[in-house]
Amino acid sequence: MLPRLKTAEQFAAVLDASKLKAAQPAGVWRSAHFALYLAPLSTITSQSSRTTIGVICPKRWAKRAVTRNTIKRQIYAVSSELESQLPFACLVLRLASGFSREQFPSATSPALKATLRAELLALFGKLSPQEKAA
Repeated sequence: MLPRLKTAEQFAAVLDASKLKAAQPAGVWRSAHFALYLAPLSTITSQSSRTTIGVICPKRWAKRAVTRNTIKRQIYAVSSELESQLPFACLVLRLASGFSREQFPSATSPALKATLRAELLALFGKLSPQEKAA
């Protein structure tokens, strides 16, 4: 299991550092529902040698708590499976748009979980080989 970001200051540091082009590795990747922010481990001084992950899942895009928890669990599960392939950096995944209630009426439906999983795998796959090797 990957270490997690815990404080608002840690999240803010990663989000700010991910936008700086001078810091390597750094960047922002987007998918249909998520934004993935990547910043160097040096932005969080307490973690030195492992990938660290944080999740932002606002009520604006997932109204029900059960939906937000399902999304977070899927993010943590996929990131744990891909731990060896992820770069040694700070990652923040932010839910950037909501899932349609008409398409996914149940917050814990297998269809929603499969869609989340596929999108997360594609998003983590966008990280370039250079960042994975860093």
